Amino acid sequence: MITADIVLENGPVWCGLAEGEQDAVALWQGLVLATGTREAVGALKGPATRVIDLGGRFAMPGLYDAHMHLLPLGLAMDCVDARYEAAPSIAALVEAIRARAATQAPGTWVLARGYDQGRWQEGRHPSVDDLDRAAPEHPVYLVRACGHVGVVNSAAMRLAGLTPETPTPPGGLIERGPDGRLTGLLAENGRDAVHAVLPAATHENLVAAIEGAGRACLRLGITSVMDAAVGTQGGRAELAAYRTAERSARLPVRTLQCLMGGSRGIAAEAVAEGLVTGTGSDLLRVGPVKIFTDGSAGGKTAAMSEPYLGVPETHGVLCLTDEECHAEIAHYHAAGCQMAIHAIGDVAIEQVLSGYEKALAAQPDPTRRHRIEHCGFLSEGQLARMRSHAILPAPQPSFLREFGDLYLQVVGEVRTAPSYPMRAWIEAGLHPSASTDAPVTDLDPLANLHAMVTRATRSGRVIGADQVLSREEALHAYTWAAAYGGREEHRKGRLVPGQLADVAVFSHDLRHVEAAALLGEVACEMTILGGEIVYERGG
Repeated sequence: MITADIVLENGPVWCGLAEGEQDAVALWQGLVLATGTREAVGALKGPATRVIDLGGRFAMPGLYDAHMHLLPLGLAMDCVDARYEAAPSIAALVEAIRARAATQAPGTWVLARGYDQGRWQEGRHPSVDDLDRAAPEHPVYLVRACGHVGVVNSAAMRLAGLTPETPTPPGGLIERGPDGRLTGLLAENGRDAVHAVLPAATHENLVAAIEGAGRACLRLGITSVMDAAVGTQGGRAELAAYRTAERSARLPVRTLQCLMGGSRGIAAEAVAEGLVTGTGSDLLRVGPVKIFTDGSAGGKTAAMSEPYLGVPETHGVLCLTDEECHAEIAHYHAAGCQMAIHAIGDVAIEQVLSGYEKALAAQPDPTRRHRIEHCGFLSEGQLARMRSHAILPAPQPSFLREFGDLYLQVVGEVRTAPSYPMRAWIEAGLHPSASTDAPVTDLDPLANLHAMVTRATRSGRVIGADQVLSREEALHAYTWAAAYGGREEHRKGRLVPGQLADVAVFSHDLRHVEAAALLGEVACEMTILGGEIVYERGG
C-alpha cells in the first residue's frame, strides 16, 4: 500500500475553484496523492509520513506569478531602492544615490530603480541636474518603476555618446527641454545607447540573482513564475545562467522562460536551436516569445488613440511598425511558438490583435493560446475579438493599486475605470491570470489579491467597481488560470491527485479574511515545492 510522504490536516484545504474545500491533503513522491476528509486521508499515513497540523491555517495550491521578471528582480535587489517607501522625495533619492556613490570607485556605475513620480510631492521625473548633484563622478542610471523610462546623468550621457544633436530613434524618446538641452529622461528605444554601455553582469551575478529572487518568491507562497523577458539583461548568457541554476539546485521556483524576440532579442536563435514553447522540465521550461509594442501608461508611453491629459500632442510610443510587429508574429506562430506580446494602450493592442488574427487565419490553431501581456486599456470591440480568437490577457491587477492614482491624472477616470477588466475577461471565458510584473510592482501576492477584490488605489479610490472579483475568483487567477496561460494546467494550479505537490500555507483563510488584513496581517507560513518544505516562517 502506498503511504503518504506528507499529510496536511486540521485546517481548510482549498483545492481549486471547481474542487472547493477539503479537510486534508496527502503528498507522495512530489505529487498530490489524495485530498478528502481527515479520516480518508488519514488512512494513507504510514510510519514515515510527516503529519503537518495546520492548526486552522489555510492551505492552497502554490501561487503562480504569471508575468514577472525573476532574474531582473534579483539584479534589482542590488540597486539603489528608488521606491517611495525608501525615497519619498527627489531630495531623498539624491541623498540615497550620493550615499551609494560614496561606497564605489569614481567612474563606476550607480544603478537605481523603482521611482514613481506620481507619488512624489514634486510631481516630476528626476533630471540630469538632480543626478549630477548626487554623483558627479559616477555614471548614474535610474529606472522608473514601469521599466520603460529611465533618467541618466551627464557622466552616463558622455559614455553613451548622447548629445543634444543625437536624433530620437524610432519607437523611443530622448527628451529635450525648451532650451534644447537634454533633460536626462529617456524612454523605450531611446535608452538603447545607455544599455549598450552598461557593465555586463557576470555568470555568477546572474545565477545569484535567479537564486535570490526565487527564494523571495518562496517566502510569499509563490512556487511558479514566468520570467517575462529572458534575454533583456544579458542576452543568451541568461539561458546559460538558468541552466546552471537548475543543475546546481539554485533555481528555487518553477520557471517558465518567456524568450525576448525582436531584433535585439534571443528568441530567433533559441527557437532555431529547438528551444520552442513547451520544451524543458517541470522546473525549467521554455514558454512563449515576447516582443514590446509600447510602453507604460504611467510613463505616458503606452500607445493610446486618445491623448494623455494636458499634453494633446502625446499619444504614447509605438515601438514597432505594423509590418514589423506582424512579421514577428507570423514568424513565431509558424514556428509553433506561443506568443506573449506586451501591449498596454488600445493602439498597441490593436496592432497585436490584428497580427494574431492574420497569423491564425494563415495557420489556424485554436490551442495556441497567444497572449497579450498587460492588455490594460482596451475597447469592447477588442475584447470581443480576443474572445473570438482565444487570445488570453495576462494583466497585473496590482497596477491599479500602485499606479491607479497616476492613471487618473494622466488619462482620467472615464478611461481608467474599465482598464484591466478582470470580470469582463472571466465572463468572456478568457481565463485572465494574475501577476505583479515585479520588480515593476511589489512581488507580494497579498497586495495583488487585495487589488483584485477591491480595485482600490493606494489612496483608497475604487476604480471600476463592476470589475471586482470574488476571493475564489482571485485565487483561481493566481493558480489555475496562471497555469492555463502557461499551458501547464495539466501539471499545476490545483490540489488534485496527479498534480505537482506545490502548496502554500497562509496564516488566515484568504477566502474570508477582511480585505484590509491582506495588506499586513496575513502572512505566508509555509511553502511546499514538489512535496518538499522549502520555506517555513520563522524556520
